[in-house]
Amino acid sequence: MSRKDSLRRAGPPAVVGLAVLLGALSLGEAWVVARHLREDAERTSRLFGRVFAGLSDPRSDGAIDALFDLAEQVRAFKIPIALTDAAGRVTAVDNVPPGAVADTARWIARLDAVNQPIVQPGVGTLHYGAPPIARRLAVLALLQGAVLIGLAGLTVWAFRWRLAAARDRLWVAMARESAHQLGTPLMSLTGWIAYLRENPASSAAELADHLQADAERLERVAKRFERIGRPSRREAVGLGTVAERVVAYFQPRLPTLASPVTLTLRAAGPGPGVLGDPVLLEWALEALVKNAVDALSGRGGRVEVLVDAAGRTGRLTVRDDGPGIPAGIRAQLFEPGVTSKAGGWGMGLALARRVVEQQHGGRLAHQPGATGTTFVIELPLAP
Repeated sequence: MSRKDSLRRAGPPAVVGLAVLLGALSLGEAWVVARHLREDAERTSRLFGRVFAGLSDPRSDGAIDALFDLAEQVRAFKIPIALTDAAGRVTAVDNVPPGAVADTARWIARLDAVNQPIVQPGVGTLHYGAPPIARRLAVLALLQGAVLIGLAGLTVWAFRWRLAAARDRLWVAMARESAHQLGTPLMSLTGWIAYLRENPASSAAELADHLQADAERLERVAKRFERIGRPSRREAVGLGTVAERVVAYFQPRLPTLASPVTLTLRAAGPGPGVLGDPVLLEWALEALVKNAVDALSGRGGRVEVLVDAAGRTGRLTVRDDGPGIPAGIRAQLFEPGVTSKAGGWGMGLALARRVVEQQHGGRLAHQPGATGTTFVIELPLAP
């Protein structure tokens, strides 16, 4: 296994682990900041109470006590503060960070950038900054930004990882579907060859039509995969003609001895007419018929293809009397890789819906019923 594949397999746990780590760091920092804010709010309320009580004290030394108490609270809050006289000389400082001792003037300028200094004419100036909790808030904002950027990056990475994984599954499924598509005519050709060997007296004209049908099918399969991803053609197509071609191919290849399967067509002529790609529309209808025939494998039953129109919509209905589709997979029925068959690849319905809806502007739906399975293709009629 390559290193890229190893990382891809370990992708989801790594994404979840990193997201949990970033979220835990952010939550922890937010809790610490919230605790400091709560403590500072309590201290501030007590400070206001003491200062107000001191200033309201009728004693002469009440205001002085309040100022001393205020100074103590400033130290407790760790608010950076500096006093300068009228000449600009520093007379007192408190809560000075270690790096500001060598350049007090620059430190005071930073304090003034945070808060407007308080000037007492003829006395001096009080310079003060923000409490440490402000820096914690800035760190929290940066951390939250890093978390958002990290989560956005993880989201993009996870999306690309899922896209790459889906692309790998799609390539595998397409390879299997191509083998499945080619397998039916190849097995039929092998059967005719075995028949000729067992019956050497048989005339070539007797099998010419069957051999030609298998050869034409191989050619159509090649054209189908060639047109994947290209804009669909817009030409007149008769839904009755498409259904007749699909039914005519399957009828001589159905089981007739053990668990026989019958396939019938109800269509009034070659219409109704739509605009589209006959090769791709035949592919979509063939996938529905093949699913119906497979559902009756080992038990026998009937498959009916109905062609009609309702208003400005042409309809192709494929109905069988088999066991039906399990309720557990109906919601994901048209997703690649979803199948109820033991040996199925889960690509037939996904490709059929893509052909009908994305390339022809129609609708492919499953109609649940009490018994059997019914699929309906609806396409806008040609003007």
